[in-house]
Amino acid sequence: MINRKMSPEKLMKGVKFGADGLIPAIVQDGLRGRVLMVAYMNRRALALTIRTGKAHFYSRSRRRIWMKGEESGHVQVVREMRIDCDGDAVLLAVTQRGPGACHTGHRSCFFRRARGVGWKVVDRLAFDPDRVYRRKGK
Repeated sequence: MINRKMSPEKLMKGVKFGADGLIPAIVQDGLRGRVLMVAYMNRRALALTIRTGKAHFYSRSRRRIWMKGEESGHVQVVREMRIDCDGDAVLLAVTQRGPGACHTGHRSCFFRRARGVGWKVVDRLAFDPDRVYRRKGK
């Protein structure tokens, strides 16, 4: 798990946020290496992730910070953080608490594979999204 005593300010010195104030965050299963999702972070989301050890992101559509699992309970505990060579992308290796990372009910947001002339669903549902998100009508 990440050391929550790390200084967010020191760590963010090497991070290059885009003109919109965001940086892409690739989230992968810390044990299996499978990519679970891609999201965006602003400075505050990155600082919250460092301080709490739980993945926080910035929602471009809702224009607010959210913690992964705040609605579903499927929290991502950060095991390790990395930054790419240019400093403009973050990689989070996480322990996924709960059956899935994707709001569609799949373990990973990358559940479709290119096949022939289109995309084919190749992964089973990990949970029922209608049941998990029924409060919000998602």
